[in-house]
Order: sequence, then C-alpha cells, then structure tokens
Amino acid sequence: MDRLQVTNAEFATFLQGHGAADSLGRRYYDWDDGDARIHRVGGIWRADPGYEDHPVVEASWLGAVAYCQSAGKRLPTEAEWEKAARGTDARLYPWGDAPPSTARARYASGWNETVPVTTHSAHASPYGVVGMAGNAWHWVSSAYRPYPYRQDDGREDLTLGPVRATRGGGHDSSAESLRTTERGRTLSRAPAAGHHNIGFRCARSS
Repeated sequence: MDRLQVTNAEFATFLQGHGAADSLGRRYYDWDDGDARIHRVGGIWRADPGYEDHPVVEASWLGAVAYCQSAGKRLPTEAEWEKAARGTDARLYPWGDAPPSTARARYASGWNETVPVTTHSAHASPYGVVGMAGNAWHWVSSAYRPYPYRQDDGREDLTLGPVRATRGGGHDSSAESLRTTERGRTLSRAPAAGHHNIGFRCARSS
C-alpha cells in the first residue's frame, strides 16, 4: 500500500501523459466541476496553485484504476484497505482508539477544504500508511457488496458498472465516518464520475 494518497500534482502529470478520458470517452477526471483542483492551462494539465500536494479529488473510479495501472500498481481491495488501517489489534481508528481530533485527521471541515497529504504523518496506521482517515475518502477496487468479504464472488471484477466501496472518510465527514470499519457508499453510487471528497492511493501485490 502506498504511504500517501495520490496528489493533484501527480494526477495532473498522469492526465498530461494519458489524456483525461479513455478510448470510449469515459472520463478519468471531472475537470469542469467547480470542485476540481486540476485545470488545463495553455495545453498543459496543472494542479491549481496551493493545491499541488493536496489529495486529488474529482478523479473517477475508472481514473483511479487507470492511474494505478500506469504506475504498475492497482487499487487496493476493500479488505486490504481495512487491514492497512486497522492493523491486527482491531483499532477503532488508524492511529488507535483515541477519538478523532484536528491533530489526528481532517474532518468536519468546509466544502473542499482539504489539506496536504502529509499533514497527519504523526498519526499513521500501524503499517505507517498516512491519511487513512479523513481529508479524502479512498476509492477501492471492490464493488459494494455485503460482508464478509470474499474475493471470488465477483466484487473484484473491474468492469465499470457496480457501485464501488469507499473507505476512510473525507474532509467534510463526521467523526463516525473515520472509523476503520466504516464503509462509504452514498457518494460512490456513480463510479463513472468524480466526487468532491473521494481520492485514492495505489497498492502493489507482493
């Protein structure tokens, strides 16, 4: 699992190299949404000044998949994400059982008020993964299906269509949404579109 979420600057570089949509015209990024923090200026995709190191939002699930594949990686499964956040001690939050605070995570903030991805490095998960709670939800590869998790039940089929799970909570989420077991769904009902508070990070099989 990557230590940090993908930033606006990193995703802008991807857009510059791969375009903003696939061969079928399906968007990787909602560049014309008012919440977008990446824009094409003079023919070059660039992160807006001051937002370069913030987590990319408005990337579609398809865009997240394509970005990770371009880097020789993939989106984590929902089960992998939870293991990276919870560790082996069933902690309530990535940093432990202490309640959320502004020192530990970005939450209950205004619309699109993200912070740099390294802001809460002192409160990483047991595996050293930063920002697993708050700031931006995480797309995962898995379709939103009932638990217990089963990798062989079709939820890891990467065909675009099913509602995809999201994890971790965002900058405008409640404290309850930051729990390691919380499963997001409402804002991920349209995986073909980006959302103002959903980002992602990549993983690689060992």
